[in-house]
Amino acid sequence: MSRTTRKRKEDIGLSPYEIKFRGQKKTEKTTMELFDFNLDYVHEFSLKSTDKIKSCMTGDSISWLNINGLDEVNLMKELGVIFSIDNNIMSDILNPSVRPKVQEFEHGIFVTLKMLQMNERTNKLSVENLSLIITENFLISFQEEKGDFFDPVRERIRKHKNKIRLAGPDYLAFALLDMVVDNYIYIIGLLGDKIENLEERMTGNVNKQLPELINLYKQELNFLRHHIKPTKEMILTLAKLESEFIHNENRVNYKELQDNMNEANELTDSYREMLYDLLNIYHTAATTRLNDIMKVLTMISVIFIPLTFIVGVYGTNFEYLPEIKWHYGYYIMWGIMVIVAILMIWFFRRKKWY
Repeated sequence: MSRTTRKRKEDIGLSPYEIKFRGQKKTEKTTMELFDFNLDYVHEFSLKSTDKIKSCMTGDSISWLNINGLDEVNLMKELGVIFSIDNNIMSDILNPSVRPKVQEFEHGIFVTLKMLQMNERTNKLSVENLSLIITENFLISFQEEKGDFFDPVRERIRKHKNKIRLAGPDYLAFALLDMVVDNYIYIIGLLGDKIENLEERMTGNVNKQLPELINLYKQELNFLRHHIKPTKEMILTLAKLESEFIHNENRVNYKELQDNMNEANELTDSYREMLYDLLNIYHTAATTRLNDIMKVLTMISVIFIPLTFIVGVYGTNFEYLPEIKWHYGYYIMWGIMVIVAILMIWFFRRKKWY
């Protein structure tokens, strides 16, 4: 089963302005969580309707609305109306297969990218689409399913009276994006450790499991690169975006995000080259080992050729074989065979053929 969300046949030909869920349902019910805060207070709400959202829009606080689950189309349409989100953007939000992108519209900025997570039990990567809407005093995040990925950001809001409570939704969006990008680097590091351990194993015994592991790590690395490359382009566009919804004092943070994406991209390229090198080393080592085996077998065959000749001569059925009447002929024949074998081994060693 594919780990990436692909375009479904029934979605082909749909208008880009049609608000319809175009992915795979991952939650039983869509839930909404609201953080409303400023320097003096933090209020948290678990919402069942949009009434509280409307009341927060008129205050001077910063609000973060997180949506878990994308399949309740009516709710999404209502949110689109409340925040004046264009239909083509709402359509992208409801399409988990959309490519990472950034788009400015009249009332905010739309950002979408992929969140990657490593299953520690199976060592398999999974992907989830994340969409953000950045407005003047609101950040809206859309996730495919409920999770604890952004809990560190929530804890920062709860416990610390610092920049995250004052710098606006654009800084809060940076904090979320920074977690996603840092997680990219963390996952690449985990995969990199396995690749480097594989390199150490390569210096020992070459076994048949190594190419299987190399191919497995290549698949996971290609899966990473498939999502990191377009995210890098999106972050670059976001860092260069001249928008009133990104304050000048926060632009340096998006530049830092760009640097982190460059690091993630360079790491994937480096480990990809390392895997190709390991595969070449494996094939070279396997070929060398096979050549060594063939060399030993060839020397053994060459040693036995004269011995077989001697045995063949004295195994003939002629009645008047000259040496057949010798009392010690059998022992003499064995002595000659041993001497011939020793001389051949000495000759091979002198020539440094083994």
